[in-house]
Amino acid sequence: MSFISEFKEFAVKGNVMDMAVGVIIGAAFGKIVNSAVNDLVMPVVGKLVGGVDFSNLYVNLGEGTFASLAEAEKAGAPLIKYGVFINTALDFVIVAFAIFMAIKAINKLKREAPPEPEAPKADPEDIVLLREIRDSLKRN
Repeated sequence: MSFISEFKEFAVKGNVMDMAVGVIIGAAFGKIVNSAVNDLVMPVVGKLVGGVDFSNLYVNLGEGTFASLAEAEKAGAPLIKYGVFINTALDFVIVAFAIFMAIKAINKLKREAPPEPEAPKADPEDIVLLREIRDSLKRN
């Protein structure tokens, strides 16, 4: 089998195509979750902890002081951006939970009904005839 035909066989398998669709949908889903975290969840959490904007939390490891994270990054200062890490960690938790719930729902839909018990098979014709003969001899 040539390399190209082997690759073609691999690429057109159902699982590979399903995976490709999953990756594309996952990327779009990631953008939605990122927006939900940054635009909906983190402002509420920030408000609850005293009006803190987590995306601007950082520790400057270099010299000087900066008014914002953007200024510190522009100056090229070495930074520990723990606010961005908090946002990313929350993104992960929300994505993991959403995927868990989606898989749980899909598995619930996929569960097959238990198989119905099979009807007893009809006896072979010779057995039926032998029983008829036996029953007829008992009657006589």
